Amino acid sequence: MRPPLDPTLYLVTDTALSAPRTVPDVVRAAVAGGVTAVQVRDKTASRRELYELTLAVQAVLDPGVALFVNDAVDVALLAGADGVHVGQDDLPPAEVRALIGPDRLLGLSAGSDDELAVALALPRGTVDVVGIGPVWTTPTKPDAGTGLGPEGVAALAAAARDGGLRSVAIGGISAERASQVTGVDGICVVSAVCAAADPAAAARALRAAR
Repeated sequence: MRPPLDPTLYLVTDTALSAPRTVPDVVRAAVAGGVTAVQVRDKTASRRELYELTLAVQAVLDPGVALFVNDAVDVALLAGADGVHVGQDDLPPAEVRALIGPDRLLGLSAGSDDELAVALALPRGTVDVVGIGPVWTTPTKPDAGTGLGPEGVAALAAAARDGGLRSVAIGGISAERASQVTGVDGICVVSAVCAAADPAAAARALRAAR
């Protein structure tokens, strides 16, 4: 049985943006402010470092807050995380599902009709949630492509929903912009929380804007 997933406010961690605070400290505060799901992402970390970071984040999460690991299926399995999130250039989602089994969550990035079609063509239950974006161009992930805009995101989210998939929007979302993003099951943020002076207050503001 897969863990419950509330994607309302989904935080992707960033070690550099969180400094000088630790990632677990930022996550703890963010969850207190209303973050409902967390993905551990650190592209510069070794597998050992990512594993240790995942365990440290896991230790500060409230029950019911789903924990994903970005890309690293082995780390997610070893740490006992709730799920894995993969991008279009990572391991194929069908193969990832085979590795993680039926009892973990799987997220997949989708930034176009063609990419979403890949997810929708998979057997139902392979992917649980798609990350749609970027909504707006963002310096956090400069290779993510041109922003889809709120209308583009809403269209992809509707197609995802028709195919039985939940969706979160990501890319350039702030408390000021969050209300413009519609049609998705949640919003996903990085710098809006990780770079905030008060991550708990930032999370509360994002929740209030929705």
